[in-house]
Amino acid sequence: MRKWFHHEPSKWQEFQKRYEAELSSKGDLVLQIKKAEKEHGTITLLYSARDEEHNQAVVLRTFLEKK
Repeated sequence: MRKWFHHEPSKWQEFQKRYEAELSSKGDLVLQIKKAEKEHGTITLLYSARDEEHNQAVVLRTFLEKK
């Protein structure tokens, strides 16, 4: 999916929807992240994209904040 997105801002909204759908299907992994956050207080999300506003970490952060 990230290859499809290729950090093209015109695809950002669709990328967000697709990535959130993928995250929704990974409930166990999301629970692990939320558990680690509870235990440690802070979770650091890493990404290698140059674009700080349009990357998978932004979508993941927003997704986790909703949970």
